[in-house]
Amino acid sequence: MAPSTNAAFVFVKPHAVTEKTVALCEKRLIEHGCRIICKGSIDSKDIDEKKLIDQHYYAIASKATILTPSQLNIPTDKFEAQFGKKWEDVLADGKALNAMDACEKFGCTADELSDAWAVCKKDKKLVKFGGGFYCGLVCMKDMEYYVFNGFFMSMRSAFTKPGGRIEYFTVEFDPATLSWEDFRGKVLGPTDPKEAPKDSLRGEILADWEALGLSSEPNVGDNGVHASASPFEGLAERLNWLGAKLEDDVYGKVLLEAGLKAETINTWSVDPQVNYDADGKKGSIFDALEDMNASDCTEKTVELQKLA
Repeated sequence: MAPSTNAAFVFVKPHAVTEKTVALCEKRLIEHGCRIICKGSIDSKDIDEKKLIDQHYYAIASKATILTPSQLNIPTDKFEAQFGKKWEDVLADGKALNAMDACEKFGCTADELSDAWAVCKKDKKLVKFGGGFYCGLVCMKDMEYYVFNGFFMSMRSAFTKPGGRIEYFTVEFDPATLSWEDFRGKVLGPTDPKEAPKDSLRGEILADWEALGLSSEPNVGDNGVHASASPFEGLAERLNWLGAKLEDDVYGKVLLEAGLKAETINTWSVDPQVNYDADGKKGSIFDALEDMNASDCTEKTVELQKLA
């Protein structure tokens, strides 16, 4: 792979995995000039046990399934302003839970927790601490707990339900003929399939979902197919989903040769907040690199590493 070649990770989401949908995705990727380097499937058991979907949505999932409330950096003033209680007291009383533990404590399903989360949001018993970081006072079965990112469990269950799987493709394409922006906007289509071009993958899956064998109409969450938002995100996804080694990955090699530290790459793979400029402005590393072609993405990562 040339240093300027784009490399992405694409997968058909569990709700859309049918023989016809997978064949359509492969056909359209090839038609748009993507070279399929490898393809395969990962079943729900592995996705659950290895917490692959949790790593994929790390910024959200870390608060819901990976970290306990005591490990979270809680803005205590915001917590007390919203709920009228001191965070230290709530934690000491064992009344704070991540979403996974909340399901166990309430004895409820992911969908039931999601429904209860919607109620606490409607009742304004919810506070946002930052991007993908929420706490809600969830009431269910005569119990109430302060739950972090309670909405995530239903997202997670879509990938971990027994019998499900994703079907994936690793692809490469030449930015001279297909930019990353067009790869996402025209080949894949916007997140909301109703806004997607009719000839994009998400647009086609929405239009033909019954003929493709899907059980329900696609929506913003279940939109048929996922694809990396940048070359860096593609690398992070291959490291996670495929267990790729950084030094063996096509784009991993490019970044290492450009001077990126392995430690930096691994830290950035879960989308932390990074310095955007010398004045200390911060933001998501994934957002900073979104839609960039490989060469520009490499240059930007080197620039951002200097600000760390």
